[in-house]
Amino acid sequence: MLILTTANDASTTAGEVAASTAEEVAEVTQDTVEEVSRFAQYIQDSIPKLAAFGVKVFIALAIFFVGRIVIRWIQKLVRRSLERSGADKGVQQFVDSFLKFGLYFLLIFSIAAKFGVDTASVAALIASGGVAIGLALQGSLSNFAGGVLILILKPFEVGDYIIEDTNKNEGTVKEIQIFYTKLSTIDNKTIVIPNGMLTNSSLTNVTAKDERRLDLRVSISYQADLRRAKALVEELLTRDECVMKDEEINVFVDELADSAVILGARAWVKSEDFWPTRWRLLERIKLTLDEQGIEIPYPQLTVHMEGGR
Repeated sequence: MLILTTANDASTTAGEVAASTAEEVAEVTQDTVEEVSRFAQYIQDSIPKLAAFGVKVFIALAIFFVGRIVIRWIQKLVRRSLERSGADKGVQQFVDSFLKFGLYFLLIFSIAAKFGVDTASVAALIASGGVAIGLALQGSLSNFAGGVLILILKPFEVGDYIIEDTNKNEGTVKEIQIFYTKLSTIDNKTIVIPNGMLTNSSLTNVTAKDERRLDLRVSISYQADLRRAKALVEELLTRDECVMKDEEINVFVDELADSAVILGARAWVKSEDFWPTRWRLLERIKLTLDEQGIEIPYPQLTVHMEGGR
């Protein structure tokens, strides 16, 4: 009789556990169904807002891409107008860069307005923060002012070869932009110099003039025939195809140095022919003096010794 009672109790306990588990599963299922329902309702309620936001994004992208096309068209139109008016190349580049910057700013500002940004508040914020922005962009504003001064005063133009005396940067001017000027070196490297530095320091414009004087120095020994050496150098200058014959050609004794007589030679050439002519003449002078037996001496020191010491 005792065994039967224990079995009935165990059966009752198992049934209660199963019933409790079923209730828990039902509660979890009900909670899950409610969460899914709420999420679905949230998505359903948000669909109009998401659709409106998607339309705004699509319109903003369309405005941006159309605006890019319009900006490029305006740039091309202004560029052609400046070319027809014969404006300086540097002015064309500066105006093009400034126009591009300003038009893209207006484009982004208009897109922000389409997204509901209060443009009046933004303008007031920019105005109130003008002093701080000016201090933060002091260097950029200085470079911008320098670019304007370069275009007005024209210490150099696009295509000129300049030497910036402070850091000894040199090269051919390729672009004059809003904030920077780009130089191209002889070995085809690009140097970017802030406009403020170019206007606040001295520089040398090598090609500002069409003609440039060629200065050469040649050393000959004291034992060499001075008149013969001068005549040979002068003849080489006269015969060179790039030396300007209507300008003065002068060969003279420049210095009586410790180890040699220094001859100076001066002639005028076109600015673009300066370096090729200089290299060619130096080579021809060396070969000609060697052929004529005129020595180009090394530095020498003569030591006299007294007898008996």
